[in-house]
Amino acid sequence: MTEAIAFVGLGNMGGPMAANLVKAGYRVNGFDLAAASLETASANGVMIAASAVEAVKDASVVITMLPAGKHVISVWSELVKAVQPGTLMIDCSTIDVESARKAHMLAKEASCLSLDAPVSGGTGGATAGTLTFMVGGAEAAFARGEPVLQKMGKRIVHCGDSGAGQAAKICNNMILGITMAGVCEAFVLAEKLGLSHQALFDVASTSSGQCWSINTYCPVPGPVPTSPANNGYKPGFAAALMLKDLKLSQEAAAAAGAETAMGAHAAELYETFNALGRGGEDFSSIINYFREQSQKTGEARG
Repeated sequence: MTEAIAFVGLGNMGGPMAANLVKAGYRVNGFDLAAASLETASANGVMIAASAVEAVKDASVVITMLPAGKHVISVWSELVKAVQPGTLMIDCSTIDVESARKAHMLAKEASCLSLDAPVSGGTGGATAGTLTFMVGGAEAAFARGEPVLQKMGKRIVHCGDSGAGQAAKICNNMILGITMAGVCEAFVLAEKLGLSHQALFDVASTSSGQCWSINTYCPVPGPVPTSPANNGYKPGFAAALMLKDLKLSQEAAAAAGAETAMGAHAAELYETFNALGRGGEDFSSIINYFREQSQKTGEARG
């Protein structure tokens, strides 16, 4: 009999991930609160359940992809009452470490295995099945979950015990927010100095300034044809989501007593950018904010 997987949260990330599980031969029962997400998932072969609790019936693996920690705790609190002991529960949301550990505890109390497994790779990676999973949880849970995660991603990294996956994701995305802000500032400076986008890219992408934010996701049109800069800064990875992750990093830093001055400043920048109503743009479009601020500075000096 084909193994049944329940997938709760079929949005921009969860929907394509569930579709890849269907392609891999699993019987996927899904649920989401948005009718449009259910319609798309159904077209991709997901069997739609009437509720999250209904979706997990007969499932040996349960996967959730939800907006925030409070949603994960709320949903898992209900699901653990409906699943069979021994069920593997995987949360792929990006949430705070404390909530992730609470979710693990809920699963343990229900005699279930559990993993926190946030992802990197965006909607493109979700569709292509090339996501990176950063996984926290016991060895036995990881051994059981890895084959399932491999159907949705190309790199599966066991980072440690409960909450370690979220810790890795938060640290990784803090680096991303900082580097993207730095890359955008450098391109704006280059523009002011009369240096072409291509010239800066050709130098920085092959020397000490190289990073993912330049080489793969360059924030100006031209050098990297697949970057959102060539598509009107449509996400991609929305600025609102980057702000969410940067806030998580600062909450974690405060709780752990870590000094993260650069992370804090990146969070402030994206907070301002989002407050301008631009959270739906790709996070690399913050380069336009830097241009606008530079223009104001120039006018004030003129």
